[in-house]
Amino acid sequence: MVDNSMLKEIKVEDAVGYTLAHDLTKIIPGEFKGRIFKKGHVIQKEDIPELLKIGKEHIYVLNIKEGYLHENDAAYRLAKAIAGKNVLLDEPHEGKITLTSKIFGLVKVNETLINQINSIPDLALATVFNNKVVQPGGKLAGTRALPLIIEEEKVNRAEALLEGKIAIEVKEFKKSKVGLVTTGSEVYKGRIKDRFGPIVKKKLNYFGSDVVEQRFVPDDVELIKREIEYFLKQQVDIIMLTGGMSVDPDDRTPYAIREMSTKVVTQGTPILPGSNLMIAYNNDTPILGLPGGVLHDPYTSFDVVLPRILANDPITKEEINRSGYGGYYGC
Repeated sequence: MVDNSMLKEIKVEDAVGYTLAHDLTKIIPGEFKGRIFKKGHVIQKEDIPELLKIGKEHIYVLNIKEGYLHENDAAYRLAKAIAGKNVLLDEPHEGKITLTSKIFGLVKVNETLINQINSIPDLALATVFNNKVVQPGGKLAGTRALPLIIEEEKVNRAEALLEGKIAIEVKEFKKSKVGLVTTGSEVYKGRIKDRFGPIVKKKLNYFGSDVVEQRFVPDDVELIKREIEYFLKQQVDIIMLTGGMSVDPDDRTPYAIREMSTKVVTQGTPILPGSNLMIAYNNDTPILGLPGGVLHDPYTSFDVVLPRILANDPITKEEINRSGYGGYYGC
């Protein structure tokens, strides 16, 4: 419990010359919400009508005792403790600290740590979802202490929980060289025009990566393997295969990927559209079999995993198994 003797209440008409102990907010529904008086503002006579308009008939003067913190100081210490790589902090604003991204990248949030912090009374920590793509300046999280004055021991507990751990960070996207193998006799023999290439290139370009070469091959396991081997020798960062990922017996791409991989993370996902996505590795080189939905759906399982692949963020089978929850994007 906060000792009320640390708060001295003064009628606003008698407050001229006193210093505000916290930010004051004005709200006009549908028009405005924000700070109109900043902590540290010395109240002037002309401020009194505006203070009364926002419902402030009294102000408080603080005398914070040892072992307690002002809400701004508590929020700042909590923000500083959770901020990892490429995370910036703004100044206190209405008792809150906002954390933003320094770069264009992939947000990594430790949900377990966030929940542990929020189990400490009078502390509030809200974040974006894990694995969100953010631009420079994009908002990541907000921290605050709920009372105006909070016991320092509570902030100490939060800092101890976070010591040596990463609660939130932003991973940079690697500018990757991608080798693209397009399978299918219909494209290889020129019966139809390839439509995968332009789509894949556009998605990669958004993240600063590019297809260094696209090669075409019929539905033949040995020939597909040969093209994968070609790109491995070229030392590309990622190999992607389009076409031949359906359940049709004529589609041989998954067999070739398996035979050329040292590890298969998954063949298939519960994400819709894009359930036929395949993720594998040849040592450290990702090999992706792209689902047919990439051709006609704006957002598929490929869009879910691509930022993580480009940020060199490992994907586990357990994560794939859990990806059906929230993984329906319409199809």
